[in-house]
Amino acid sequence: MTARSRIRLSEEIAKRSERWILYDGGKEKMRKNSIKNTRINSEVLHELANLIRSEVKDPRVGPMTCVTDVEVAPDLKTCKVWISTLGDENAREETLKGLKNAEGYLRKQLAHNLNLRNTPELRFLADTSIEYGMKMNKLIDDVSS
Repeated sequence: MTARSRIRLSEEIAKRSERWILYDGGKEKMRKNSIKNTRINSEVLHELANLIRSEVKDPRVGPMTCVTDVEVAPDLKTCKVWISTLGDENAREETLKGLKNAEGYLRKQLAHNLNLRNTPELRFLADTSIEYGMKMNKLIDDVSS
């Protein structure tokens, strides 16, 4: 085997390891933007949206609460959940408090509904992108008028 073919082979191996799941000592490591992680993110988002809409009975959680995005860590230990809610800052804070209170129940239901090796610990974050977009649209309309 020539030096050039060894370099080509090592480059090919490096490309494959970037695209596929890596194995480290028999333990699976998942890339952040891998197909598997994207699929898990969408399943967790769908399940959490259904659970918050139909199963959470906390009066602090508003009826217009929406799960906008979910980011599960590659090791499936933690999960960031972005929540958008209709209302002012006080309503948003109350919704986040209510969801934090229901975190254990939601995690238990996720474990029951999804077949994952680890059920991620949920962290709820406020998503203000919709409000920011509305503010920018208003500023653009004011400038164009």
